[in-house]
Amino acid sequence: MMTREFNYWLTTFPESETPTSNLPEKTNVVVIGSGFSGCSAALELAKAGTSVCVLEAETIGWGASSRNGGMILTGLKLGPETLISRYGIERTQKMFALSQAALNTVENYVTGEKIDCEFSRCGHLEMASKPAHFAAYSRTAEVMDKYFDHHVEIFPRQDQSAEIGSNVYFGGLLDKTSAGVNPALLVRGLAQAAVRAGAQIFEHTRVQKIESTPGGVAVHTNRGIIHAEKVFAATNAYLGNFLPHLQKRIIPIGSYIIATEPLPDSLAKELIPRNRMVFDSLNYLHYFRLTPDQRMLFGGRAIFKPETEHTVRESVPILQRDLLKVFPQLEKIPLDYAWGGTLDFALDNMPHTGRVGAIHHSIGFAGHGVAFATHLGKIVASQMLGNPVDNPFEDLPFRQVPFSKGIPFYLPMIGWYYKMLDLLF
Repeated sequence: MMTREFNYWLTTFPESETPTSNLPEKTNVVVIGSGFSGCSAALELAKAGTSVCVLEAETIGWGASSRNGGMILTGLKLGPETLISRYGIERTQKMFALSQAALNTVENYVTGEKIDCEFSRCGHLEMASKPAHFAAYSRTAEVMDKYFDHHVEIFPRQDQSAEIGSNVYFGGLLDKTSAGVNPALLVRGLAQAAVRAGAQIFEHTRVQKIESTPGGVAVHTNRGIIHAEKVFAATNAYLGNFLPHLQKRIIPIGSYIIATEPLPDSLAKELIPRNRMVFDSLNYLHYFRLTPDQRMLFGGRAIFKPETEHTVRESVPILQRDLLKVFPQLEKIPLDYAWGGTLDFALDNMPHTGRVGAIHHSIGFAGHGVAFATHLGKIVASQMLGNPVDNPFEDLPFRQVPFSKGIPFYLPMIGWYYKMLDLLF
């Protein structure tokens, strides 16, 4: 069977689009982007009685929100010790508490809005790719217990068969609070909830320019101009030239995924016996899980270059090679799907929220966007409504990528740098 270059998650529900209607002349808030952050913000704004229009250049959840692995993880991209050394204990505690609140926010939306998206509190594993990485897990567990009142379990290599059917790792770390989800169903459910609350969503509406006006902004699109008091830029890595102050601060890094055909029950239970979300400890990392219909979904960076029509195809043999290193049991199992997308990384690997004039933003989720994007969209909406919010990611130093003019020519150099780190440490 030929591997289909298509997002597996999009096969789990029938295709549909929101009805086409004319843009209103004005609204209180324009949200740019219909991913997790845009839809959660629109939902909260609409519930508060604010008129809000979501402008989506493609279709609902078209970007990273529907293309990811569906992992809802506690913590951040950076480890707790790194965060403490950089931001101090108090601010790091607030950041970690927000990551836990983010997971709860997703779960509350799923239950409160009755979103059928295969949400499951299954826990996650971080597997040590080197002995030194496993040695560091004990210190991580101590820090989590001491400063964050959060317990994780460490298990050595000789015991890892209870969690994973692979011998390439040197033990692991288990966090039982994390969850898995069908991300495409989640983002569609959030969009539908926002519409029920009174928000309007306009697909195939590409923003071309934003101009300041005496009363706020004029948002120019391919379908006309809409005037608003405020704008929420919820574009993540898919930034347009109309947001140069953000475009120059984000590194768009590709992430690619392959999915096998459904596995026999016995093989699925051998590979990931307890159905955890799994990723390894490398910088050039891999992440993998079983889907609800027992496909092995296996993702990673694969290649570092700007996204083109060929990058998914180029990533397939790389990911398949790496998959078989982890799980040689899958050698004779055909691949069914392959897809990819672009994630938003800041230079500091941290999420950032803030505003420039009337334009608010929430960006830089670094692969933790299912939880963080959803929750920070909710927080930014609250801030736009004038509510006081203790947000530890508000106005963090947000450096511009050196020499960046919005074209990520430097991606191969970043890929080389990460590979060197993985070789040396």
